[in-house]
Amino acid sequence: MEQMTLFGNNRAMTPLASRLRPDSLDGFVGQEHLIGRGKILRQLIEKDQISSMIFWGPPGVGKTTLASIIAATTKSEFINFSAVTSGIKEIKEVMNRAEMSRRVGMRTVLFVDEIHRFNKAQQDAFLPYVEKGSIILIGATTENPSFEINAALLSRCRVFVLKALEEDDLVMLLENALKNPAGFGGQNVVISPEHLRAIAAFANGDARTALNTLETAVLNGEVSAKGITVTEEGLEQCVSRRSLLYDKTGEEHYNLISALHKSMRNSDPDAAIYWTMRMLDGGEDPLYIARRLIRFASEDVGMADSRALQIAVAAYQACHFLGMPECDVHLTHAVVYLSMAPKSNALYTACEAAKKDVRTRRAEPVPMQIRNAVTGLMREQGYGEGYEYAHDTEEKLTHMQCMPESLKDRTYYHPTEDGEERKTAWRLDEIKKFRDNRS
Repeated sequence: MEQMTLFGNNRAMTPLASRLRPDSLDGFVGQEHLIGRGKILRQLIEKDQISSMIFWGPPGVGKTTLASIIAATTKSEFINFSAVTSGIKEIKEVMNRAEMSRRVGMRTVLFVDEIHRFNKAQQDAFLPYVEKGSIILIGATTENPSFEINAALLSRCRVFVLKALEEDDLVMLLENALKNPAGFGGQNVVISPEHLRAIAAFANGDARTALNTLETAVLNGEVSAKGITVTEEGLEQCVSRRSLLYDKTGEEHYNLISALHKSMRNSDPDAAIYWTMRMLDGGEDPLYIARRLIRFASEDVGMADSRALQIAVAAYQACHFLGMPECDVHLTHAVVYLSMAPKSNALYTACEAAKKDVRTRRAEPVPMQIRNAVTGLMREQGYGEGYEYAHDTEEKLTHMQCMPESLKDRTYYHPTEDGEERKTAWRLDEIKKFRDNRS
């Protein structure tokens, strides 16, 4: 006899997201760009013509579900493999089993969840079996495959990008969970459309989070003879904190800092503040953000407003003194200042142009006139001969050449007319006129 629970039997002990996992494409929600009618992945699955592939996307968007649908439809032995709990020994055992199946004409589909957690040696263990067709590999990852999957293995797999689910898709899933007998069908759960929409928004594109949140809300609902009612107060406790997608060492880390940098460059303070708060909310070290602001101050503002560098350094010091959560306002101060400052990348382009010459041209000797003659032998060799002391002149300028001969006409710094840099541009123009006028 099955043990009875609030929901009828012990099936309710299985998480809602697992109970509602579809076993066909018709029940799958989202990813229309891949499995809509006529789309390539749908055709490959329906025709049983799959090849090795990588499913790349954020959590809860259907990577494992698609693999299970392939398991239900493919004419192959299907092996579910976790990169979290498996090592080289387990890989070799599975590969040997797959090779034996190949020899008797049976195809093996190997699904590897969180494949990015395998190290290079473990990933290399798959390669010969993928090459000779012993297995069809399906890997699932939340990380950018170009960073986390070996190039040799990645070149033999087709990458399918799965997107975060739309809010409407999540609402559809939640409504199905309330009607489906595998979910809360027949349990008379009362929850308003507004509450369903709130759960969908909270889930941030993650179906698993949406269903788990609904399940928690129902379990904590008010029980009466008429059924279960999800109240406003109960729901607020379930959605009081959302864990935003953020991995301080993964691709999203670089996506968000790029978003901040480019928002400031585009003089968009609101976007820059938003991305800053996203990083802080995800647990980013405020000192890391402050260091990036210091770089930005010279790379993108530069001489157009040299105070920007002072503001950025001051923000770093403030973050160091106070830490989180108080230092968030100091980062906001710097972010807004840098966003609104006039922009010039003249220092950055000068730096890059000079580095290119340093790396690609011969190491030119320092001109004799600007060498320091610290010994008698050096003076005899001509060190310092012809040196002109700028402070001895009325203009504080000389015609002395400081560049190596082969680079004497090279120009790296091209000041703009933006902000304070226009003064520098005028000053540099006057200097060039003086040096061109050698008479």
